[in-house]
Formats: sequence, structure tokens, C-alpha cells
Amino acid sequence: MFNPRFLVVSLGNPLPKYESLHSAGHFALNGLARVVGQPAFREVVLGRQACLTSRGPKYTLVQSPTLMNVSGPFVARAWQEMVKDSNSAASLSLVIVHDELERELGDVKLVSWDRSPRGHNGVKSVKKSLSQGRYPLSPFARIAVGIGRPEQRDAATVSRYVLDKISEEQRRVLEEVAPADVAERLVELEAEWRSEVQS
Repeated sequence: MFNPRFLVVSLGNPLPKYESLHSAGHFALNGLARVVGQPAFREVVLGRQACLTSRGPKYTLVQSPTLMNVSGPFVARAWQEMVKDSNSAASLSLVIVHDELERELGDVKLVSWDRSPRGHNGVKSVKKSLSQGRYPLSPFARIAVGIGRPEQRDAATVSRYVLDKISEEQRRVLEEVAPADVAERLVELEAEWRSEVQS
């Protein structure tokens, strides 16, 4: 019987020190645990590092504990540990949840793993550290959580926009509105995966 499980890792800078739009993935994951009826996050050791995790029968939700731009090695170790524990990668999927400047605040989209990172250093780091080619039976995917974009496109303005302290309203959207859409995208991914396994 096909029993799919998901390692869902949010990228961002560690909370609560860096409460910014760049950590939108972490905020969305906070809300996702409630939406899918899982326990609150607690600190455990995974991938040889202490990190906030919520484990359920289907989803293991993990907030990457590293700075955004060096997320890859941690994600790769956590994935390899999960594969080892499940004895097979065939029933395990990796999903990365990250912020997306090109989408409106709270707008959520399932993104193909091999789509360009579009300059997103956290996604680049993960893709550099972990090759899907080694796990051909495991779907790898990304879920992009929109954070909007400032009118000025220069690097300094964009950097300030993503790194400044998040507003209460922005946080509410990311933690209370976006998670239901993230859950829907996970259901979509599972449906695609099931149809591939059964065809």
C-alpha cells in the first residue's frame, strides 16, 4: 500500500531574532501545523542540528535553523536522515517552503523543483547541496509564499524590504491566511504523485 510522507522544510532566517518577510516560509509553516492538526513546534535534533519541528503521521514540518543563504547543507542532512529512518525514499517527498518577491503577499504557488531559483539564495543553496537525481522516486517540490515587492527595484531597496521587521498585518496574513493554501498545494502534490505511482 502506498503511504506517502513529506518532509516540509521552511527556509528563512532564524526566528524570533529575524522576524522579516524573508522568513515568510517559517511563518507559513507555523500556521500549517495548526491547519493539518499537528502538534506545536518543539526543538529536536535533526540533520545534526537543533531545529523547530512538528511531526505528524504524514508531514514532518521543519524550520531550517540556519541563515537563509546557507540552508542547503542542513536540508540535505535532514533529508538523508529521514530517508534512512524510512528505509526507502520511494514513499518520501521533500518540499521547500520559501518567500517569493514576484507574488502578492500571502499568494501561494506550487513550483516545479527544476524551475530557476530566480536569484533566491536559499533555494540556490538547497539545490547545490541536494540532487533530486539521486532520488528518482521521490518528488521534490517548492512552495512559494508571496511577500510582494517594493515599487523601487534597486538591490538596496529590495534588501531593506525583505529584511526589515515584519508588520503585525503581514505576519497575520502569512501565519493565518497562507497556511490553508500551503496545505492545499501539498494535497495537490500528493495527488500528482499518487497518479504517477499508480499509472
